Amino acid sequence: MRALPDSVNHLIDGFSRFPGIGKKTAQRMAFFLLKTERQLAVSLAKSILEMKDRVHACPLCHNISETSPCGICTDPKRDETLLCVVEDATDLLSLEKTSEFRGKYHVLGGVISPLDGIGPDDLHVDSLLERLNGVKEVVIATNPSAQGETTALYLAKILKPKGVKVSKLARGIPMGGDLEYTDEATIVSALEGRVEL
Repeated sequence: MRALPDSVNHLIDGFSRFPGIGKKTAQRMAFFLLKTERQLAVSLAKSILEMKDRVHACPLCHNISETSPCGICTDPKRDETLLCVVEDATDLLSLEKTSEFRGKYHVLGGVISPLDGIGPDDLHVDSLLERLNGVKEVVIATNPSAQGETTALYLAKILKPKGVKVSKLARGIPMGGDLEYTDEATIVSALEGRVEL
């Protein structure tokens, strides 16, 4: 006999699929929803469905957006000669929070990771190469991990022959750290101290 109804177990299983959410936290979240007013659960479910229906990848930079192309790609105040390459949309958000970078972005959708079977063809590399017309500098802002460094070196190797300056964020972001969890001052320092590859 199970101690919890199937519907509660299904919700706990669903929550525990979220990154960083274990069974105990998922259980607390489920019990919170059981105890709270119905309207919160309805509102939350509606927000999730609305997000899934409305948010998509920008066809140019692959950032998440409700418009096509996204607001950053269509912003005339952005420097079109400066392109920052990030692993995913959360890294883009971290850089944007600093209000320091005024160029445009390109989201790779991951990093090269041979152990996970992910190569350059699995990332948005081809569309990056298609965006180089008019770009003078590409700032590679991959995370300082083995996979991030491998990806940065690969990108530098294919971008340099295209005649663009290739730089990467300066250190200050710890090896193995994620941009998503790095404070804004450290990101600003890394942007200002970027180095050519």
